[in-house]
Amino acid sequence: MKIYINRKPKSGPWGGGNKTVCILSKMLKSRSHEVVYNLEDDVDIIFCMDPRPDESGVWYGDFLEHKNKFGSKIIQRVGDIGTHSKPDLTQLVAQTFQFSDFFIFPSDWARRAIGFSGSNYAIVKNQSRKIFHKFKKDLKLAGDEKMKIVTHHWSTNPKKGFDFYEYLSKKSIEKNIHVTFIGRVPERFNTSLINYIEPQGDESLSRLLPQNHVYLTASIEEAGANHVVEALASGLPVIYHDQGGSIPEYVSEYGLSFSNFETLLGAVENMRNRFNIFKSRAMGYNMCQEDAIDSYGMIIENV
Repeated sequence: MKIYINRKPKSGPWGGGNKTVCILSKMLKSRSHEVVYNLEDDVDIIFCMDPRPDESGVWYGDFLEHKNKFGSKIIQRVGDIGTHSKPDLTQLVAQTFQFSDFFIFPSDWARRAIGFSGSNYAIVKNQSRKIFHKFKKDLKLAGDEKMKIVTHHWSTNPKKGFDFYEYLSKKSIEKNIHVTFIGRVPERFNTSLINYIEPQGDESLSRLLPQNHVYLTASIEEAGANHVVEALASGLPVIYHDQGGSIPEYVSEYGLSFSNFETLLGAVENMRNRFNIFKSRAMGYNMCQEDAIDSYGMIIENV
């Protein structure tokens, strides 16, 4: 088959979406498919990574026109449903429901949240890059030891939960914990009580995460949360917000939930008491990005 992917692979320090394109392209070529990045008349499959315009202005409207003219099938990978301040993306994804031939959602929460009720879909959860498995270690937690908690976010969107990170950092002495934040923070975020580390590349991050006992995410309404699967791949049990969108689907068996400041403190204490159980489960997590992309390949061939 001839498959068009609407984002071109790039070299260098790009995000998870670009890594997906690179691995998907390589995998499809290994299965004897032709992969192109310009919309040509004889493509069999249009694999839409993002319905918004690319750098040359080609967008979902062009795919629909092409489908009507040449009969190509459209597979829509719904990576984001716009819940973090992208209402234009939410509206655009919803408008594609009656036109695309098949949809791939990163979580059932994302499918329900955007109101998709068709049967032509699959749930393929996001998975981490292999490098995050590389440095995991079975870190122990002694009864009186300070529990090291880490989180990381590159976005400063308020839905990432910065108020919870600040609150917990203020409780660090009282609760015998050490809190580390890796990434970008809003202007008014108080870093004086927290171990703050600026954004890191994959290898540096994959070395930093396993130096901690527990991962914390207070992010809500995540369509497909990459940060928590990176934590799991690093062997960390997770404390997560119960309104995290995809997050409970991804990590519920590997950690504990909370809903407010009080229950966050309860989850921290509960995690300390049950650490060995959740740590053992997290150390057994072995999924990686290639597993998800293999599922993409089977879907493309079936469609």
